[in-house]
Amino acid sequence: MAAFFSGLSRWFTGTPKHEAPEPLEGPVVATIVGGTIIWFALFLVQLPFYGWFDDHGHTWWLWTCLAGGGLGFIGIWYVRRRDAAIKRDQAATAARGTETAASVETVETAESVETEPAGGPSGTPSPSSAD
Repeated sequence: MAAFFSGLSRWFTGTPKHEAPEPLEGPVVATIVGGTIIWFALFLVQLPFYGWFDDHGHTWWLWTCLAGGGLGFIGIWYVRRRDAAIKRDQAATAARGTETAASVETVETAESVETEPAGGPSGTPSPSSAD
């Protein structure tokens, strides 16, 4: 038995041979809502046959569907909050990017004014410096 587990270790150790793929992003909220509806629909479809399920020892089918629907509600709550947090983060990042770009332009303008020669950008005396 020990030889079996030591033989398995060659597959589960070491570095991966390829990088992990990027996670798929899609309509997550719609997917979870759809799954929750399906679980509750299955529960409601099976409910009239409770007696048959009870006679044959399959009442766990009903309770599995009800649990799936209940967990689906938790999933809906979770993915809606997740999407809202992602959108808030994207908005904050975009706002910071706009503020950073504006502050960089202001600093560059201020530096160019400070580094201009006394006579102006072309080096010729300006009318105010001729006095």
